[in-house]
Amino acid sequence: MMRKKRGVNLLLSLLTLLVLFVFAFPFVWMLIASFKTQSQIMSTENILIFEPTFKNYLSVFREYDFLEFIWNSLIVAVGSTLLSLLLGLPAAYAIARHHLHKLGLVILVARIIPGITFLIPWFILFSQINLVDTYTSLILSHMLVGLPFIIWIMISFFEALPTEIEEAGLIDGCTHHEVFLRIILPISGPGVITSSLLSFIFSWNNFMFSIILAGDKTKTLPIAVFNFMSYSEINWGALMAAACIITLPVLIIALLAQKYIVSGLAAGAVKG
Repeated sequence: MMRKKRGVNLLLSLLTLLVLFVFAFPFVWMLIASFKTQSQIMSTENILIFEPTFKNYLSVFREYDFLEFIWNSLIVAVGSTLLSLLLGLPAAYAIARHHLHKLGLVILVARIIPGITFLIPWFILFSQINLVDTYTSLILSHMLVGLPFIIWIMISFFEALPTEIEEAGLIDGCTHHEVFLRIILPISGPGVITSSLLSFIFSWNNFMFSIILAGDKTKTLPIAVFNFMSYSEINWGALMAAACIITLPVLIIALLAQKYIVSGLAAGAVKG
């Protein structure tokens, strides 16, 4: 019995390592390549043994003005996430508490429809009102996916909350708005953080909407990375360095928010 258990544990460990290798290999290769020259990247000899260089990172910031692109992506990602939370949290709470499943289905359909189908209508609309190459158009377009995503995550989260919490707040003299703001949202922290993080990641990495609606003033990081690829040559070193720079903020945010995501939901708030 013990041998069988050890064998199962060993098999699970091997499968875990295999999955980890599959997912981690592209990131590790990207990180290593960002410290190589163009010739070292193209060579198949001494893949792991080489003299590292920081020229790729210096080139990204000196020649391509990456700080401006980072600022543009930060404004769009934070703006779209905050507005999606402002509209999505009350909407999700209303759908969950009043059982508006048909409305929830409509929101789900809006999430399922491929975003590319909205590109031409978005471009025509924003062109008519002179909003192309503005933060407003990018934030609104990114909310097209971020807002339904937040609503659908939070609907199930709010439905899992016991109604006794709200009733206790109403008995204590709170209004429905105060119950939502002072009681429901604080104990829904893990769900809010999780949905916010995923919405932010989507906006931060979005390429499709930005390629159509962004211009020289509002060019975001995915569009800037695309500029490293030309018809005659691909600057692999700078491309890998730029990809690492894009990945780093999301990775830091995920690590910082991890304890909130895995923390219990209102542990001990209501029992029985």
